[in-house]
Amino acid sequence: MDERIREHARTLVEWSARVEAGDDVVVSVGMDAHELGVAVAEQLGEKGATPVFTYSSGELTRAYRLAHDGAFEAADHELALYENADVVLSLRGGRNTSATADVPSETRQQAARAEQAVREARMNTDWVSTVHPNRSLAQQAGMAFEEYQQFAYDAIVRDWEDLAERMALVKDVLDEGSDVRLVTADTDLTMSIENRVAVNSAASVAYDSHNLPSGEVFTAPHATEGEVLFDVPMTLNGQRVRDVHLTFEDGVVVDYSAGQNESVLTEIVETDDGARRLGELGIGMNRGIDRFTDNILFDEKMGDTVHLALGRAYGSNFPEGHEDEANESAVHADLITDVSEDSRMEVDGEVVQRDGVFWFEDGF
Repeated sequence: MDERIREHARTLVEWSARVEAGDDVVVSVGMDAHELGVAVAEQLGEKGATPVFTYSSGELTRAYRLAHDGAFEAADHELALYENADVVLSLRGGRNTSATADVPSETRQQAARAEQAVREARMNTDWVSTVHPNRSLAQQAGMAFEEYQQFAYDAIVRDWEDLAERMALVKDVLDEGSDVRLVTADTDLTMSIENRVAVNSAASVAYDSHNLPSGEVFTAPHATEGEVLFDVPMTLNGQRVRDVHLTFEDGVVVDYSAGQNESVLTEIVETDDGARRLGELGIGMNRGIDRFTDNILFDEKMGDTVHLALGRAYGSNFPEGHEDEANESAVHADLITDVSEDSRMEVDGEVVQRDGVFWFEDGF
């Protein structure tokens, strides 16, 4: 086995999920994530945890949803699995990144609503999601397989403590601030972050961070006003979407468009009332990610990017006792804008990032 896979598994179990002896762990293994699954199993065995392994596949999801007739219902047995778990590890790695592209939007929306209780139970655990670099992801990124492997491990296996210290500087500014303004050639957006708690997403549940790789600071904005262009192409619901433009008034999307596959955007914003509001403002800070790969797990963490998510907000962005104020939705759709040129981000009128460079970095 490639030693980098073992390092990935060790980082996931020890740093990210903080698994301890006696923990009940659910491990969801993607079609092409078998080797990572084996390495994770070894790590869990050494920790003295008790795992249950499940199989994850876009093809399975597609087959079921296309064949299903009638209303979708919550899977109580799956709900029970997550309600009794301490840790959930998702090892993604499918053979086709567009496996569910032909599932009708109405079917997709109905299923998402039916699965909301299961999704919330999973998110109440110490859950972490990661990917095993495989050929389908390399192809999606337009890279040779070996090249993509190195890219992925550069982002995953790194000095997370050092990055956490630098991201803490941004978290402190957001925690103390009231308003954020993002300006680019095609964007002028203001958001309130008052009474919110920013998360230093350092790829560990100890930081309220649940993705590996990570490397972002995020919060839950509200009272959004203005317009924003997301110029980074990405795959949503199995289809490539690009040049998404949103206009906000009183915190709600009042107009939208996309240069490609606008119907996917329509599907998202029409899912429920919460899908027209922002659930997240994320600032990418992982400099180990140096190119766009059409994979949100990597792209939204890239330095020189800012992303906003339509839909569900995370309770971790709210003061203790106020988690129920988070925007609710069956979707959480991340959209990315490149801020490496002709951009600035202000917090309470003070510029904290210019052309992708933070105030504490050389070249600001």
